[in-house]
Amino acid sequence: MVPSKTKTFYNRSLERALQILCAFNRDRQTLSLTQLANILNLSKATVLRLTSTLIKYDFLRYDPPSKQYSLGLKLFELGSVIFSSFSIRRVAAPHLTQLQSTLGKTTFLGILLNDELVYIDKREDPRNPIRFASQIGTRRPPHFGMLGQVLMAYLPDSEVNRLLKKTPLGPFTRRSLTNQIAFRKRLPKIREQGFFVDKEEALEGITGIAAPIRDYTRKVIAGVGVGILSSSLNSTGTKQIIKEVCETAKKISQEMGYLERDKSARLREKPTKSLTA
Repeated sequence: MVPSKTKTFYNRSLERALQILCAFNRDRQTLSLTQLANILNLSKATVLRLTSTLIKYDFLRYDPPSKQYSLGLKLFELGSVIFSSFSIRRVAAPHLTQLQSTLGKTTFLGILLNDELVYIDKREDPRNPIRFASQIGTRRPPHFGMLGQVLMAYLPDSEVNRLLKKTPLGPFTRRSLTNQIAFRKRLPKIREQGFFVDKEEALEGITGIAAPIRDYTRKVIAGVGVGILSSSLNSTGTKQIIKEVCETAKKISQEMGYLERDKSARLREKPTKSLTA
C-alpha cells in the first residue's frame, strides 16, 4: 500500500529533489541552475540547496566550467540493479520452466539485492503436495539456504564479512551452520565444485541444490535452484539433479553472454562483487 499524501508521510523536500532528477531527459541531458529553477518554478536558493545534497550522494554531477548539472553515476548503478534483475528473469524463465518440468520439483531463481536474498522467479507443479513459503519477491537473509550460500560464495571476503556482521548466521533448522569460521571455509568449496547442496539447513525435510549464473562480465548475478523432499533422494538421484541444475545455470549464463573457461582458470578466478549484491 502506498501512503496517501498526508502531513504524516508527505515530504516536500524529497518531492522537490525527485522533481530535479525528473527534469532531465534525453533532450535535456545538462541543465543550469537557472534552467532548473525555471522548469520547477523554484527559487535558485532552493534548487542550489537540493542539488548540493544530490551531488553529495552522486545522484547529480556538476561541471564548474560550464556551470551545468547532469545525472550522476548513482542512478546508473541503481538502474543496473533493476535491469539486471529484469533481464535475468526474462532470460531464465524458459529454462526455469524446463527444469521444473524435467525434475518435477519446485525451482527458484534468486539474487542478492540490498544485502538480502530476493526470490525473483519460481516454478512449481500444482499437483505437487509440497508448497514452499518463499514466493516471488520474498526476502531472506543473504546466507539463507541453497541460493544464499551459492551467491555468497562468489563475493569477496570483505563483502562476506560485512554481510555476516550485518546479518549474523542463525539456526533456521537444527542442521543450520551457525559457526562463521566453518561457514567461511565452506565458500571456497562451493566455488570449486560450482554448486551447493543444502541438506535441510534452511527447511526441515527439504534438500536444496543450487548453482550460480554469470553474465558477460563473468560476474555471478543470480542463482538457480531446486527444492526436493529429502526422503525421496538417493545418491543416484542427487547426482542427476545436480547435473540438471548445473546445466540449467550454464545455459542461462551463456544466454547472458558468459563464455566458459576451462576448470583450472575457474579455480584461479577470484571472487568479485556482484552487480546485484
